[in-house]
Amino acid sequence: MSKILIIANDYKTLANFRMELIERFIAQGHEVVISVPEDERNTAFTERGCKVITAPISRHGTNPLSELKLIRIYKQQIKEIQPDCVLTFTVKPNIYGSIAAAAKKIPYINNVTGLGSVLQTESLLKKLMLRLQKYGYRKSSCVFFQNQGNLDYFRERGIVKGHTELLPGSGVNLSLHSFSDYPSEADSIDIAIISRLRQDKGYDEFFKMTKRILPEYPKVRFHIVGWIEEESYQMFVDEMKDNPQMIYHGELTQPEVHDVISTCHCVCHPSYHEGMANVLMEAAAAGRPTLASDIPGCREVIDDGKTGLTFAVQDAEALTEAVRKFLAQSEEEHRRMGKAAREKMEHEFDREIVISKYLKEIEAVTAQKVEV
Repeated sequence: MSKILIIANDYKTLANFRMELIERFIAQGHEVVISVPEDERNTAFTERGCKVITAPISRHGTNPLSELKLIRIYKQQIKEIQPDCVLTFTVKPNIYGSIAAAAKKIPYINNVTGLGSVLQTESLLKKLMLRLQKYGYRKSSCVFFQNQGNLDYFRERGIVKGHTELLPGSGVNLSLHSFSDYPSEADSIDIAIISRLRQDKGYDEFFKMTKRILPEYPKVRFHIVGWIEEESYQMFVDEMKDNPQMIYHGELTQPEVHDVISTCHCVCHPSYHEGMANVLMEAAAAGRPTLASDIPGCREVIDDGKTGLTFAVQDAEALTEAVRKFLAQSEEEHRRMGKAAREKMEHEFDREIVISKYLKEIEAVTAQKVEV
């Protein structure tokens, strides 16, 4: 069996979206070591049989030069652990972990979970990040992408040239996010937005939309789930306290998020960019229609008009019209959309699909090492 080093930028995304993969590695007899920032919740990994080592990494730091020390840290970790393969997730681990693994001649597999906000506007930082990614991926055994749009973007710019594979995002745990009966719309229609409160998740457009919709539809209630990542949104949260039609839940655990989804009638996701929107997959798995930006990472999850509705990105009016269209539909139409959404997740987005692809790549990498 192999020794696998997983490099990630935080506890939460690894635990929420990749724990089943980690558990499968361990069940198959692989030794798993996880490099993440220090977090008291990392015991969740050790309890499952992993070894945890820590590396300081800022998710939001924008000066790559100040973070190049991570390469040295990852090199030292790889030297000590001597893994058979390194797996990296998200931009910074993909860059710095890859450079370290290549330097130590260890095979590595990357997962591009989205383009990130830096690549959305032209800047020197964007050019530098693209150069660093190109350098990092040059010796990758496989680069996984979560949507075709991101893969095309990297291919067209020559960032990746070797072996690539498409994944259905991180997949969705169909057991945790089980199908829930659609609630009655007799007393209220509840719409949830579930993401960090920051501009590129579409909160400017969302709050503009709520101001138009609420006076027109007294039965509608909006539920907001997520922590305030940009302080400018604290004012909006404070204003909700006296409004029974606006409910702020704060940050919740995965089971708690599922509980909110199951009590709501729809999930709205006006994001600007995504790898593959996990919240849309989770809502669809629970049998809820979804409304989302018509962008890569969202449009793949929705069959427009059948399982949900898409609308133009960064367009508050388009979002408002999508919500109005949803509210004009009957409860029976919504039930049919929810059932169709669940079926789509079962056929196309089961997390087992992701696990199988990773196991296949790990097997290929370790077979090559044996041949060498």
